[in-house]
This record gives sequence, structure tokens and C-alpha cells, in this order.
Amino acid sequence: MDPAHHSSLPNRGYVLLMALVFLGIFATTSAAYLNSTTSFSKSTRYDVESAQALAIAEAGMDKAVYELNQNTSYSGETNTVLGSGVFTVTVSNINSTSKQITVTGYVPNSSNPKATRIVKATVGIDNAVISFNYGVQSGVGGFQLDNSSSITGNVYSAGSVIGSSQNYIYGDVISAGASGLVYGIHATSSVYAHTIGNASANTIIDRNAYYATTRVNTTVGGTSYPNSPDQAIAPLPISDTQIGEWETLAAAGGTATCTGSSYNISSGNVNLGPIKIPCDLNISNTAVVTIYGHIWVTGNITIQNSALVKMAPSLGAENVAIIADNPANRISSSKISVKNSASFQDSGTAGSFVLLVSQNNSAENGGSTPAIELTNSASAMVAYAAHGLIPLENSISLKEVTAYKIHLKNSANVRYDTGLANVIFDSGPGASWGFTPGTYVIVR
Repeated sequence: MDPAHHSSLPNRGYVLLMALVFLGIFATTSAAYLNSTTSFSKSTRYDVESAQALAIAEAGMDKAVYELNQNTSYSGETNTVLGSGVFTVTVSNINSTSKQITVTGYVPNSSNPKATRIVKATVGIDNAVISFNYGVQSGVGGFQLDNSSSITGNVYSAGSVIGSSQNYIYGDVISAGASGLVYGIHATSSVYAHTIGNASANTIIDRNAYYATTRVNTTVGGTSYPNSPDQAIAPLPISDTQIGEWETLAAAGGTATCTGSSYNISSGNVNLGPIKIPCDLNISNTAVVTIYGHIWVTGNITIQNSALVKMAPSLGAENVAIIADNPANRISSSKISVKNSASFQDSGTAGSFVLLVSQNNSAENGGSTPAIELTNSASAMVAYAAHGLIPLENSISLKEVTAYKIHLKNSANVRYDTGLANVIFDSGPGASWGFTPGTYVIVR
């Protein structure tokens, strides 16, 4: 055997041994690296999926607030698909103007989620402000003053303003549009109309007269401005859409049980609202009714004798409406009658008032059925009938009245309350559900 060849065998064994050692080290290192890489990959995937679940939950929260602003009765939804996952919303009531929303986002689904995130928030209603800028405001039906009736405050009409015996209006008078007409009144401030005066009735204006064409049988204490532009016709302050939203809020509070065709309260102390009453509502005698929310009556409303209707102190400056609206019959139904010594009280906070709303539209359709009848000593409240007639007579004194057509008789007086310039309601255009500051949290 070649000695040189023989001497190389131990070296070859040593090299083989070292190769096996390094191979083992490499295999171990590779396994550790692969395990680390796999774990990192899983962690990265979870981070991505968790971020996706959070984004889905937050998107679900935004959708929940949107749905509440479309429908205040919205109570949530389950497993709504969005992107790479789903979300579930639950809504619970805290009170009439606050709700708690909880949204859970899942990726890829709720039955076998790889990631789950939860967000929670409290939402509340931003108050709407309705501006009653006039003691009396009418639609195109206009209004008429008879006997010794008067108005303390400014007057706006999309129709004519006609008095019978120089009836006092303690403020400005506007009769808007190209058919605007004012006569037979004594205005202590200025008058704006297309035409002022009529040969059959004297008109007195203590300050200025603004008119487009003629001024007849009129005494002006200030300056006359012929060829003045017609005043723009302004919409009435509360829309049908807003009234419809109040009805929805009332119905969300439950539906009353009628006896026969009416819901009667004739004595005792009764808390009422929000509620829908699917028949006539009669409040009479010594009954004291405290209002906690909007009331929707799908028939007629009668409040009479010594009955008292008052707002709950907890409402503060927010206001509620008592609505007569029978969508199936707005010609001869949907009426309100306040008689004798029935009275109304606010919440005790300045700027709060009881609002009576009638959706009767007889006058708008050429009829003479009153939408709201107010007689004798009915007190502090606001009357609103955008499509109907409101006759006012005797010793009644109101905070504000708005209607398609208004007729003041006898000694009726409307006394404008400056607090009505910014009447606050808990819903309607300008009012919406929004996040209460400091309540939006990521639960996990």
C-alpha cells in the first residue's frame, strides 16, 4: 500500500465528521429560522387582520349613526358584510336623547374569526333650533282682524293682512309677494306690501310705508317709499318633514290603548309621551297632564275646562309637540280644540313652550273647517297649522300662532314672546345623532 495514500485516510474521516457537524448545525439553524419566519408571518397576518377588523368595526359605527339619522327606531344589524369581514351592531337606549352603540368587527366572519375588534360609543341628539320671528305668520291664506283683536309683535303673511276697524298691530307688518295687500289696520311700526290701503277702510302707519304701486286712504307718520320691491315669500318655520319626524319619535315610545274611539283623561295626574294615540284624545276637568315627549294623535284633540297640560321639568329648554294628524282624513279630522279655562305651562326653563300642531288642510283646499280652535282663556302655548285655518277669539292670549290662514275675532290678542326667536327641539332639520365627546372607545 502506498504510504502517502494510507496516511490521508484519517484526514478524510475528520473532514467527513466536520461536514456532518456543520450539516447538523445548519439544519438546526434553518429549522429555527423557518420557525421564526413562520411565527413572524403569522404575527404579521394577525396584525393585518386585527387592523382590518378594527377598520370594519369603525365603519360599522359610522353606518350605525347614519342609520339612526334616517330612522330613530334603528336598533342594529347582524353580520353585515364589509370588505374582508363582517360587523354586528347593537343599539341600546340610555334616555330619549342618548343611545349607546356597540360594534364588533370580525375577519373573516363571526362564526370562525381570525381577528375580532370591538368599539363602543354614546351618541346624542344635537338640538334643532326653530325660529319664530313673528308674533303671527300666515301662509297664502293670509289673515284678518275683526272687532278689537290685536297683535303685539311683528306680522308676516304670504297673503293679505286685512283689518276691519284700524286693529292694532304693535310692530312691523309684511304682506309678501306680488299680491301683497295691507289695509284696515293701525301699525305702530312700518308696513311692507305690494299695495297698501283700501277706499273702504282707513289705514294708519306710524312709521314708514314701503309699497310697489298704490297707497290708498292711508296715513303715514314716517316716510313713504313707492316703487319698493315686493318682499320675498318665506316658508313657514316648521316643515311637514319635521312634523313627520316628531310623529316617528312619538310612535317609538309606544302606542296607547283606546277605549272605543277615544283616549280620555278627565282627572288625576298623568304622565304622557312620547306616545302615539291611534284615536281622539280628550283631556278635561281637573286632569293634570305632564308631557315627557312628543304626542301623535291620529284623530282630534280636545283640551277643555280646567285641565292643565304642562311640560316635564326634566325637558329643560327642549320642547315637545302635541300633534293632531290623521293621514287618512286631514279635511274633517286632525283638529285641535282648546276651550274654557284649559291652560298650559312650560318646563320652568326660559324658551320652553307647549306646541300644538294640526295637519288639518281644509283651508288649503278651500274649506272653512278650523284646524285649531282656541277660545276664552287658553294660555301660554304656540299654535301651528301650516295647511289650515286658526280662528282666535275672546280673551285668548298666545305666545305665537302660525297657520295657512288666521282670523282674529273679538278681543283676541297674540303677544309675541322674545324667547320664541330660538325655540329648541330634540329633532328635525339641523338636529341629528352625533358622538358624545369622550365616549368613543376601543374595547379590544
